[in-house]
Order: sequence, then structure tokens, then C-alpha cells
Amino acid sequence: MKYRRLGRSGLKVSEISLGSWLTFGKTVDEKMAAKTVHKAYELGINFFDSANVYERGEAERILASALKEYPRESYCITTKAFGQMGDGPNDRGLSRKHIMEQVHASLRRMELDYVDVFYCHRYDEETPLDETLRAIDDLVRQGKILYVGVSEWTAAQIQEAVAIADKYLLDRIVVNQPQYNMLHRDIEDEIIPVCEKNGISQVVYSPLAQGVLTGKYRDGTIPSGSRGANSQVNTWVKNIIGGIVSTKLDRLEEFALELGVTLPELALSWILRQHNIASTLVGATNPEQIEANAKASELVLGFEEIKRVEAILTV
Repeated sequence: MKYRRLGRSGLKVSEISLGSWLTFGKTVDEKMAAKTVHKAYELGINFFDSANVYERGEAERILASALKEYPRESYCITTKAFGQMGDGPNDRGLSRKHIMEQVHASLRRMELDYVDVFYCHRYDEETPLDETLRAIDDLVRQGKILYVGVSEWTAAQIQEAVAIADKYLLDRIVVNQPQYNMLHRDIEDEIIPVCEKNGISQVVYSPLAQGVLTGKYRDGTIPSGSRGANSQVNTWVKNIIGGIVSTKLDRLEEFALELGVTLPELALSWILRQHNIASTLVGATNPEQIEANAKASELVLGFEEIKRVEAILTV
């Protein structure tokens, strides 16, 4: 496993990281989740992602419980806040009240003194950005958050946050968590350039397009037992499948075979060609999946190979 610095910070995270969205506490039971986490750790993965809204904190609890047998300094764990966590008017968003309450609630659930990265899960149009950043900075100074991140913010919102942090000498954002894969490349035009300028890395989610880039949904077929067949979590998969041209998947898989790798390995290593991406976040549901995905850290695509993939994707 290779490691990359997270933005302009000194923190080093594994190129492949393990997430818990749509899996832990939902489609993966606690015993299997623990086995998957343990296999990830054995493979050198040191970066584990969660959020308060993932099953109302259950995913956080399961993830942290599985990691508890390892030295705390040997892994990095994240959480997020923004989404609805109750029925009250202040039970969502990025107000000082909600951030403070949710970070402390997450730490209690995970039985931790601090999280390595805290993300603003979305941008809050209803809260002044300086209020949000000051609250997070206070938590950084208290040692409850080590690094600051955002998720699915626009380039303009990220730039505004950097400007406010610099003006008031607040702790700066070092990581953004957007969706990014071969079929969803929106961040290339504006997000990555702005982040590179400001020392902010990407930790990308949905790198296999909800499983579409494994080849299992070719021609729109949804096999039984797959994520696409699970009515609890298949909304995203169905949306992606609806816009897929199977010819691209066929040609990508043919190229992967030429290289002697799997389609998921090719898709993940293609993402890691971007130096601004510190880690690609996978949602493995069993030890075998995380072991297969971790192999992508060993594969480095050359210029001609990247050019070949680009030709397939732009047809």
C-alpha cells in the first residue's frame, strides 16, 4: 500500500481507503464489517471514513468498534456533520450549535477522544460561513478534530472558505470529498484546479460508480444479491445504469485484461493518476472485496495507458 499527503498537511493516508456509506449497519452486519475492517488494516489501509448520518451513527459505532483493537495512532478515522439528525429546527446544518453537538455525539458513539478529519458534509446556505469555520477551528484548538474537510462543495465555496480562514487565521481546509470516477468527472474542470492552488487534496467516493465499473451491471442487467438489486440502496445504482453505454465497459474490460488486471483495479488506478487525489474511498462489503481493491495501489498507469483509457471514455 502506498501513502500520500493529505493536502498541505503532514498527514499521510493510504491511497485506498475504506468507507461505511450504504454498508455498515445497513447492508453489512457488524461481524462482517469487522472482518472487512481487519482485512483492510492488514493490507496497510490506514484511512477509514464515516459520517453521523450513516444509519444515524450506527456506521460510526461499528467502524470505531472494529478498529479499537489497534493502536489509535496507527489509523485515521473521519466523520461528518450537516444532515438531519433529529426533528428539531437545529438538528441539521452547519451552525455552531449543530456542529458542536454532533462532533461530541460522534466522539461518544465511537468512544474516541478525537477524529482525524471532520468534514462539512454539504454547504449550508443558511449559516454564515465564518460561523461554521470558527466553530470547527475551536474544535481543532480543543484537540477534538485534527484536520478540516468539506464534501461536495463548489470551487467558489471552497475558495471562499480559504479566504475567510486566512482573514481570521482559522485552521484551513486540507481535504475535499467529492464523487469521482470514470463516468463522473465533474471535478476536473474547476474543483481540482482551485484545490491544487490552495493545498487541498481530494478523497473521492463512489470510485467504481456504485459497482457499475466492476462490470456486473453490463447491458442494464441487475444480478440478484448485488447492490443494484437491494431496494434499500439501489437508487444511485439505477440512476447510473440508466446512462451507461455498455460498449465503453466492454472496451475498458478488454483493456484491463490486456494489462493483466481487473476492471476495478484499472478504474481505481486511473483515479490515482491524479496527483491531487490523496485517496480513493471504496465501500467494500467483505474482506475479499477490499483485498481486490487494495491491489490498485500497486498499479501505476503510464502515459500511453492513460491515453488509451481516455480514448475509450470520450467515444
